[in-house]
Amino acid sequence: MSERLAKYGMVTPGVLIVLATALYPLITTFYLSFRNWNLGRSNDSRSLWAPSDGWSHIGYLFDNYTRALTDPSMWNSAWVTAKFTFFSVILTVGLALAVAVLLFRGGIVRAVLRSMLILPFAMSPALIGALWRFMANADFGLAGAIGRALHLKDTNILGSPTGAFWLVLSSDVWHWTPYFALIFIGALASVPKESQEAAEIDGASPLRVFFSITLPQLWPVLAVAMVLKGIFALKIFDQVVMITNGGPGQATQTLTHFIYFQGFKYLNMGYASALGWLLVIPMMLLTVLYVRLTQRGR
Repeated sequence: MSERLAKYGMVTPGVLIVLATALYPLITTFYLSFRNWNLGRSNDSRSLWAPSDGWSHIGYLFDNYTRALTDPSMWNSAWVTAKFTFFSVILTVGLALAVAVLLFRGGIVRAVLRSMLILPFAMSPALIGALWRFMANADFGLAGAIGRALHLKDTNILGSPTGAFWLVLSSDVWHWTPYFALIFIGALASVPKESQEAAEIDGASPLRVFFSITLPQLWPVLAVAMVLKGIFALKIFDQVVMITNGGPGQATQTLTHFIYFQGFKYLNMGYASALGWLLVIPMMLLTVLYVRLTQRGR
């Protein structure tokens, strides 16, 4: 009995922290998504519909969601987020796999490089965003110096919608590639060497061995990595704020940044809560997929 109580006692603090930091905000924002609350006008929220208004008008209860689904700015941020997530997953996983293959073999140099992989991941995303913005500065940044050396006329990356998008994307890829490279190095170590050696004896080239023997055995890990990176990419916020703040125009405004603007710049908490729940839906689907992939085969 005492051992059981001790187990519950050790788990309880963690459960309370999760309830306070995750479950409570989810419930609160779900409640607020059906209410009209502008912090600039009132400290109290107002229900969008009440039974006294009549059941024929219950549709007003979903005004925040209706507004979101008909808001061109929301759809623009959703498109930016989808595009960012797609390229972020493909580039991060692809580069991480390439780095893992290069650094998997033994040797002092490779061992040192493997230990250094953790450095980009250990840096704060906000700090990475500040560094990238400084490097992209046309006057005193790295981009400006390279442009002047090559006699380029326009080196204002931050002023270009395409350049700004790829700048934010590159910062995210640089941040997460080492993390997934370490995961793939561990996965490569679990691939049976017998099958690879047998293929080499039969005369298969190193590329053929990799694509026919090694890569198929890595697919479960690659699938989990892609889903996990998709979840991380959907939540991108720090680099967007620090590098472009959503600009130029709305070229790099992701859903998280759009929600932040609605809630903390325009103080429309009800609308921001509804937008937040629209973002929760794809994240929950990816989380379910992630859990199913990690539990497969157990």
